[in-house]
Amino acid sequence: MVCSPEEAAALVRTVDTIGMGLGPAIPPAFLTALGARDDWEDLIVGGALLLDLYQVFTKPGVSYRSGFFGPAERILVSQGHRVEHVPGGFRQFAPILERFTPRIMVTQGAPPDDRGRVNLSLHYGATRPEMLRAGADPGRLLVVEVNPNLPRTASLPPEFDNTIPVEAIDVLVETSVTPFVLPDPPSDDVDAAIARNALAYVADAATLQIGIGSVPDVVANELAAGARGGFGIHSEMFTTGLMRLHQAGKVTNTNKGVFKGKSVTTFALGSAELYQWLDGNQEVAFLDVATLNDPHTIGRNANFVSINGALSVDLFGQIVADHIDGRQVSGVGGQEDFVSGAELNLDAHSLICMRSTVEVAGERVSRIVGLLPEGSVVSTPRHHTGVVVTEFGAADLMGLTVRERAHALVEIAHPEFRADLRKLADSLDGR
Repeated sequence: MVCSPEEAAALVRTVDTIGMGLGPAIPPAFLTALGARDDWEDLIVGGALLLDLYQVFTKPGVSYRSGFFGPAERILVSQGHRVEHVPGGFRQFAPILERFTPRIMVTQGAPPDDRGRVNLSLHYGATRPEMLRAGADPGRLLVVEVNPNLPRTASLPPEFDNTIPVEAIDVLVETSVTPFVLPDPPSDDVDAAIARNALAYVADAATLQIGIGSVPDVVANELAAGARGGFGIHSEMFTTGLMRLHQAGKVTNTNKGVFKGKSVTTFALGSAELYQWLDGNQEVAFLDVATLNDPHTIGRNANFVSINGALSVDLFGQIVADHIDGRQVSGVGGQEDFVSGAELNLDAHSLICMRSTVEVAGERVSRIVGLLPEGSVVSTPRHHTGVVVTEFGAADLMGLTVRERAHALVEIAHPEFRADLRKLADSLDGR
């Protein structure tokens, strides 16, 4: 059935459940149409990383369960709406959906091709199996919003297929909204210094995973402009920076341990140019997150370098990356998968990049702390933490004792805080 967003929204019951994927999988016209209704009694929506402030999540009777917070989730929480975090890595999204079996599964993609298949475009992720189950179940609905402005991306069929057959879809919504564009993050001299320290770990022909943020963006741009090359890409998120690395001729994917000849990813967010470049591009293959983020698969890549961020780290090497000061900031995503996958090869490196300080209420505070305060939520346990990078250097913690790790972290803290941190490091007993 082909219908308008409003007609599709009318099929949702006042008491209902909806499941959707992360970020670019979320159908904007359908959610906007849901926001025009005021008759909700108990509508539960599960998803991750909203890319807009959809009015439906401000309505009485509506609750939203998010596996990954972005700016929209944080704003909705600050306004007092019913938005709660569901802890879990990206790979856990699929079993969570299967356990709760939402009556309606929704996504967006490119219009059907001449084979009658809808391309999932910028997001393969974890939802395709549950979408197919919903489409095959007469008691459930599969709603797919198609948009000609979205690119048709490549995969690796028959084992990996980022399309949905039209006959599996219950409701096809046609729209032509402009896809969400993620601008290049601003950067400064501190970001550049952190990136320089991170680049010391990137060798020729390295396989790269680069996350979101200013430091990963600077790293990608520096690699694109530099002399090193022959890189491979095995990255949960495909960014504008990774496109520039391709365009500079620095990506060959010939030295990877798995998926040779292809850059592999599970979702993409970036510029309009990125989306145009991905359209029909066979150099980049979208895979399901269960495969892409499997640490054993990641570990098959020699010279693998994973670059991610953090909010704080203590002298034991415990990483806080998604929750701090009682606030959910983001989510685990795939960080722990890539951190643990990188440690499976001697020549691989997991880099946790962060500024040494942050300003809180006008006061400079160290991000490297002696002990995490009570109530802290650890994103990456100490036994997985590899290399911590700040603007003052890099601390490679692998194989060091408790006390040695602490002193290595002290040396990359802001000089203003090193004396107090060193006293605590001296007192640690690792026996």
